[in-house]
Amino acid sequence: MNFEDGAQFDPGFVQHITAFVPNIEYIYGTLNRYRNFTQKKHQFKMFYPKIVKLLETYLGFYLGCILWAVYIKQLDNKQLLNNLCYGGEYSEQETLGEVDFVREYIDQLQKDTKYYMGQNFSIDIDYEKILTAYRKFLEVNKGFVDTKTTNDIVIPDSFKTPNSEELEEILKTIEKVVEDGKFKELFSLESKVF
Repeated sequence: MNFEDGAQFDPGFVQHITAFVPNIEYIYGTLNRYRNFTQKKHQFKMFYPKIVKLLETYLGFYLGCILWAVYIKQLDNKQLLNNLCYGGEYSEQETLGEVDFVREYIDQLQKDTKYYMGQNFSIDIDYEKILTAYRKFLEVNKGFVDTKTTNDIVIPDSFKTPNSEELEEILKTIEKVVEDGKFKELFSLESKVF
């Protein structure tokens, strides 16, 4: 990645993301069309792998945003390029709404997985840790409406500061994820930041 003219606000993650809330609403809208429990159960089983993949993608995206911010923060006062939030008005509810929805949905998914499939929902990562960290990250940066340069990015005090080797690993992994869209690859870097 080239940082000569500044640092991109999004390193290229957004091209691999589909909106979480509308996807979940669509899935449950479809489920609710069925009155028969057996049909609902069958539909839920069909949707389940897609739901888990969507969830993993979003959690990886949230972690990726944190990792990217930690990486570009160490660049000295570089202009942030294409920050669509800059100059907007901060709304806590709007900024944190999606993260809160994801957290509440995970609680619902645990119940639904048990109800429709007779299984416990599990995911290979500490999703609660990622959601809490990302929510805090959004809060302290006030939705990035005043974030013009890398110096303006606020990294919460509770986060770790990666060393130069770890920063290089973060950048290489982000570049790979931007290429292939496999956000799950970022999970191995969680311990570098919190």
